Amino acid sequence: MLYLSNPSGVSPAARRLMLDRLQAMNQRIYAELGDPETQTRIAQYEMAFRMQSSVPELVDITAEPQHVLELYGPDVEKPGTFGHNCLLARRMAERGVRFVQIFHRGWDHHGDLPNSIRRQTKEVDQPAWALVQDLKRRGLLDDTLVIWGGEFGRTIYSQGTLTKQNYGRDHHPKCFTLWLAGGGIAGGVTHGETDDFSYNIARDPVHIRDLHATILHQLGIDQDRFTVKHSGLDERLTGVQDKAHVVRQILA
Repeated sequence: MLYLSNPSGVSPAARRLMLDRLQAMNQRIYAELGDPETQTRIAQYEMAFRMQSSVPELVDITAEPQHVLELYGPDVEKPGTFGHNCLLARRMAERGVRFVQIFHRGWDHHGDLPNSIRRQTKEVDQPAWALVQDLKRRGLLDDTLVIWGGEFGRTIYSQGTLTKQNYGRDHHPKCFTLWLAGGGIAGGVTHGETDDFSYNIARDPVHIRDLHATILHQLGIDQDRFTVKHSGLDERLTGVQDKAHVVRQILA
C-alpha cells in the first residue's frame, strides 16, 4: 500500500490530484495482490479528504446570525466551551453527521460543591437548552435524538469539611437521572422515582440495558437481532443474560 502525508500549504485542488494519483496506484496494487486492506486504505483516504475539505467551513461560525449566537450563551464564540461545542453539534447534524458526542468535565464534586456546581450548571444549562431549541426550529429534532447525562449519580448526603461554604457529594451508582429529547421521545414526561432520601429507586426503574434498548429502538435497530461477534460469541449491545426492555412510557 502507498501512503500520503498531509503537507501544509497545498491547495485543495492539488491535494485532490495527489490523492487521485495515489488511489489509482493503490487500485493497481489491489488488482495484483487482492489484499482487502488496500481497499480499506483507499476508503480511509477518501474519508480523510472529505473531512479536510469540509471541516474548515463546518467550524467557521462567523456567518451565524447574532440571534443564534446569543441563543447559545456568552461563551459560544470561545472554541472548546460547551456552548461552542453545542453550536458545532447543530452544524454537524444539519450536514448529516450521524453521531456527535460532547464532553463536559469537572462534575466530581467531593468538595467545594456550592461554588463548583454553580459554575458547571451555568456553563451547560443555556447551551443544552439552545441546542434542543435550535434543532427544533430547523426541523431537525424529530430525527435527532439528544441524550444528556453522566455515568452515575451523587449521594444526597454530604462529605468533606461539612461547612456551609465547602462540602461535597460522593459517587452514587444506585440511581441517577438522564434526559432525552427529540428522536421520537415524548416531551414533558418524567419516568421513575426514588425514595425520600434519593438513595434507592422506588418506582419505574430503568436499567442501563433498558436505556440502551430504547435508544436502539429509536434508531430503528432491533436490539434482539443486532449482534456483534466477540470472543467467538454473538453478543448483543444490551447484553445476553437478562432481557432488556424498551421504555415505551417515554416514547411519543
